[in-house]
Amino acid sequence: MKNKGDGFSGVRRWKRAFFFVTATLFGSGYFPLASGTVGSFVSLPVGALGAANIVAGVIIAGGLFFLGVAAAEYVAREVGEEDPSIIVIDEAVGMILSVIGSGVQWEVLLAGFLLFRFFDVLKPFPCRRLERLPGGWGIMADDVMAGIYSRIVLGVLLSAGYLGG
Repeated sequence: MKNKGDGFSGVRRWKRAFFFVTATLFGSGYFPLASGTVGSFVSLPVGALGAANIVAGVIIAGGLFFLGVAAAEYVAREVGEEDPSIIVIDEAVGMILSVIGSGVQWEVLLAGFLLFRFFDVLKPFPCRRLERLPGGWGIMADDVMAGIYSRIVLGVLLSAGYLGG
């Protein structure tokens, strides 16, 4: 008789697949160069939803944040790294926050993308400190802060009339 184990092996496989697909944004995190930039770019269509409707943006970013905490923590533990470069769900949340409620115009989305990448790489205070939070919280939180910084600067550019004509 074939041993089928404890009955949970199929569930474990699905959980693993779900968390890896989620954390890597459908595999975009496996891009060999600049996976964070690729993850941010792949997130632009969802960011555009948040740019068009602030309520939708808050719901999507909030849902992805909490899902991302769980997925990032699982994947980091599975691969044995604190913040593996394949995890890019954090970039999606930061990207949405960088353009939330700003309007869907290509130059605004591009500026939000560039600002988010700038702040995500620079990691001004308290981004670096937020990275030290345990598990998935640290992986996600610094990108949330980078997204907030980006949105503030984008808001200034919009208010000053430099964007969004």
